[in-house]
Amino acid sequence: MSTTWWDRIVLQVWDESQWLRNFRMRKGTFMELCDLLSPALKHQNTRMRAALTVQKRVALTLWKLATPDSYRSVANHFGVGKSTVGVAVMQVSNTIVELLLSKVATLGNVQVIVDGFAAMGFPNCGGAINRTHIPILGPDHQASQYIYCKGYFSMVLQALVDHKGRFTNINVGWLGKVHDARVFRNSGLFRRLQEGIYFPDQKITVGDVEMPIVILGDPAYPLMPWLMKPYTGALDISKELFNYRLSKCRMVVECAFGRLKGRWRSLLTRSDLSETNIPIVIAACFVLHNLCESKGETFMAGWEVEANRLAAAYAQLDTRAIRRAQQDALCIREALKTSFMTGQGTE
Repeated sequence: MSTTWWDRIVLQVWDESQWLRNFRMRKGTFMELCDLLSPALKHQNTRMRAALTVQKRVALTLWKLATPDSYRSVANHFGVGKSTVGVAVMQVSNTIVELLLSKVATLGNVQVIVDGFAAMGFPNCGGAINRTHIPILGPDHQASQYIYCKGYFSMVLQALVDHKGRFTNINVGWLGKVHDARVFRNSGLFRRLQEGIYFPDQKITVGDVEMPIVILGDPAYPLMPWLMKPYTGALDISKELFNYRLSKCRMVVECAFGRLKGRWRSLLTRSDLSETNIPIVIAACFVLHNLCESKGETFMAGWEVEANRLAAAYAQLDTRAIRRAQQDALCIREALKTSFMTGQGTE
């Protein structure tokens, strides 16, 4: 296909729904993104023919990320060489991460987040955490380290989201075989939460216990004064109520991963990128997700169906081993459980 398809059809004829379907965003948002990236990308013309505009490079990158299409297929669409697509995808992804990650995937206004989770039923909460596995092709070395217990090669992706499902902290690049709790304990997020410097020092009193801003995790995570997770084992009514409140708020992270992969479907099939490039492209997808969410871009109904079909080949684990927890974390969780049960608020 010649380059006229992009110049004459896409840029001039396509309506908003065609832009949204193929690039996951309306034309206006696409042009804004190009403007943000343009200064940096203009300097990178060395390996590209000058004819390949910034807009075209960004477009073929979004097309590659939004579909499970091969490089050859994308190259044919845009009338360029296969290697050109590979170079463009990495240039654009790198630029997105370098220029926008620290601006777009950031904590923002903590009070707004805390109020948002409180409205959903959990007090003094600053985020929900989870991880997911991105399938990859078996690497040349250390291959066994990448085999996830579900039997495929993968890279682990840990993320914290706010009450609206926007990613506020990401950690990409761990091997699939590594346990979730270990990924978490070795992340910068864990260190900053442990040192009390990630969130403002804003405590509330629950019963007679002081509680800092917490994040919510599933049973794979360690119970900490700043991390609440569900009760497991035999549950009475009060524990079930606590778990219900927690899981209702934790759903935002599951939904965020669903939307991330529904928009950027390249994350659902085995990535043909090198191990060094995969984390960059995944991080770029996070930035693009937050950008689309903040711009109010429509998430089309069919995307989730298609994502579920692609994801079916790569099962994900729900929960994992439970670790022993600290005494004060237990006290906070008990106090919350009691306050939920008695209906007494927290102050």
